This record gives sequence, structure tokens and C-alpha cells, in this order.
Amino acid sequence: MIIRKVFVTLALLYGASVVQAQGSIARGLFQTDVDMTADQEIVMVEVEYPPGVSSASHRHNAHTVVYVLEGTVAMQVEGGDLQTLSAGEVFYETPDDIHSVSRNASDTVPAKILVFFLKKKDAPASEPAP
Repeated sequence: MIIRKVFVTLALLYGASVVQAQGSIARGLFQTDVDMTADQEIVMVEVEYPPGVSSASHRHNAHTVVYVLEGTVAMQVEGGDLQTLSAGEVFYETPDDIHSVSRNASDTVPAKILVFFLKKKDAPASEPAP
């Protein structure tokens, strides 16, 4: 799992600010411009979901990779299958997807995910779904 090794290495090397929204806590871990792709950047955040917490439907306008660090999460894009993911599993969204389900699958155990975005530079990493 090369992606896992990259995520873990980057998570250990970089720390940044904390953003809190809708009961979850997101910590920026890494951000850089992508030289080969004009006006693109990579952003990495860690998101904590307390037991029973979910996010409202939203979109990222980015290639988005979610890696589950701890616990179990339920993820779904509009029109796709609901997926329940445990530690070590990955979820992917395209820039056109609406992230319709993003929640802790447990009412008793917290969950933590690592999120990697490839997106337009300076654009928001997440916005409410239309």
C-alpha cells in the first residue's frame, strides 16, 4: 500500500491548524502547489468524527481520497453505493461527485480519517451541495 505509506509519512511530517465544522474536527496536515499542473494544489486534512456524527451533503470539486485511520465510517456519493469502511480502507470521489453520506458508522466509537485533495489552488476544499 504505497498510498498508505505516503499518507502516514506526510501526516507525521506536517502539522497545521484545526478547523471545526458540524461536530467534526479537521486538522490541516499538508498543502503544496502542483508544479506540473497549472493552478492546482494538494491539500491533506485529518477529520475526527465523534460517535454518531455526520456531515451535511457537500462537494469537494477535487479529486478526493479518504483513508480511514480509526473506527468505521459510512461514505456515499450521489448515485453510488453506500460503503462502510474500517481502518486501512480507502474511498475516492471525483471532482463532479456530491458527497451525500459522510458519517461515523458507530454511535459509541469515534472515527478518524485522512483526506487528500487535488484541487484548484485557493478554492475551498469543501462546500455545501447545491
